[in-house]
Amino acid sequence: MTDLPLLSVACALVGALLFAIGSVAQQSAAAGVEEGDALIGELIRSPRWWVGVGGDAGGYVFQAAALGLGSVLVVQPLIVSTLLFALPLSARFAGTRMSARTWVTAVALALSLVVFLTVGNPTEGQAAATLRHWAIPLVVVAGGCAAAVTVALTRVPAGTRALLLGSACGALYGVAVALTKPVLDEAGRDPLAVPARWEVWALVAVGAGGFYLQQRAFQAGSLAASLPAVTIGEPLVAAYLGFAVLGERLRVDAAGAVVVAGAVVVMIATTIALSRSQAQSSPGTPTSDQVAS
Repeated sequence: MTDLPLLSVACALVGALLFAIGSVAQQSAAAGVEEGDALIGELIRSPRWWVGVGGDAGGYVFQAAALGLGSVLVVQPLIVSTLLFALPLSARFAGTRMSARTWVTAVALALSLVVFLTVGNPTEGQAAATLRHWAIPLVVVAGGCAAAVTVALTRVPAGTRALLLGSACGALYGVAVALTKPVLDEAGRDPLAVPARWEVWALVAVGAGGFYLQQRAFQAGSLAASLPAVTIGEPLVAAYLGFAVLGERLRVDAAGAVVVAGAVVVMIATTIALSRSQAQSSPGTPTSDQVAS
């Protein structure tokens, strides 16, 4: 039994590495598709993109195995290391290397997200809620996603476009995480009733939408611009919906709440910093960090 936590950690780290490989491969493939071309049509013909999809699939398998062997509070912070694997892999693949400043910023982002996940430590909350309770929070998230995508479609720098699309993708993935809970609860009670639940079809829709926006974000700019936004968007939106809809609450005192709020500020600031330092220029043009290194 004492080996199970170590095995869980190992599975989580393998999953994070596979997620990183998947992200790097998909971003490399998407970045090679010209704006205006049929993105998905081009990607499905790319062997490199399929390697990336396979990396994601393998990552989910190892993440699920880790969750089966250990607690969420152990596994999810370790999955954050995807970012620390992916950025140097992406730089190596592009023939550049990360500067010290970029390393520090990426580590600060990962640590702040770990703090948010562990210190916040939300209660379980209820398994499901009515559509009436979901409606307003979902409209708020949908409005934020629509605004981000709308701005991304204007004449903004490539790095900013990748950041905005990555943020919208992360938000949709966060909705998917929150919707998974009632779907799994219903599947445990009555599997035959699952297709009749609106949450199932909403989960499929937001999952597909998030995946598409992620490919668009990968196409628009470097991995450092989009992946951090996806990484923080998912847990923040999932936590928001957990609090607003499912009755989850943070198990922290006043000091803990300040720490969690500080972690959120650091996450947002470091995500923007990574986007500015690595992706203000178009793909293939050296950024200030690449020149400095």
